[in-house]
Amino acid sequence: MAKLYFSYSAMNAGKSTLLLQASHNYRERGMPTLLLTASFDDRAGVGRIGSRIGLNDSAYAFHTHDDLFEKVSALHQTHALACVFVDEAQFLTAVQVWQLARVCDVLKLPVMCYGLRTDFQGKLFPGSAELLAVADTLREIRTICWCGSKATMVIRMGADGEPVDEGAQVEIGGNDKYVSLCRAHWLARDVGRAKPFAKGLAQDDLLPL
Repeated sequence: MAKLYFSYSAMNAGKSTLLLQASHNYRERGMPTLLLTASFDDRAGVGRIGSRIGLNDSAYAFHTHDDLFEKVSALHQTHALACVFVDEAQFLTAVQVWQLARVCDVLKLPVMCYGLRTDFQGKLFPGSAELLAVADTLREIRTICWCGSKATMVIRMGADGEPVDEGAQVEIGGNDKYVSLCRAHWLARDVGRAKPFAKGLAQDDLLPL
């Protein structure tokens, strides 16, 4: 049975990287995939999925009024799709989540959704709430807070560098605007001190003295 998957996390956990790698695995075996992403997320360009480590690929940019079952069904007839991948799945509408469930149940195609679970106020996104309710398989992708604990929350930073408590639920941004935190530091509004990106260690650095 084809399944609807929801892989969720706080920001900067590598969701897009995992999506692009999984799609690549299908394609290198001659199995076509369809990538979907929200039309208003233009960080990598409209209709593109990009990761922080430099991977990117083109995608269909969906709008909230799109019927995703009809879109996937039409493409499946001409391309014999093997899997559907959805980036930024928190921006799906509840109706679109059920349309993707129909892709699994009627077209027998697996659908893999990747997205945030909660917003900067600790509230579920509508798309994420529906996916948590109806997805066949839920997977948590872990990332860490500045303290080293598991990050489960995300905080929005204002132009003054201070945490923001109010505002629209959707505001596109990256590391310049959002920080992933454990629940304790999210409640304390403690984003820690900015730390430089850590260099990787060469193999020789790991050898005993």
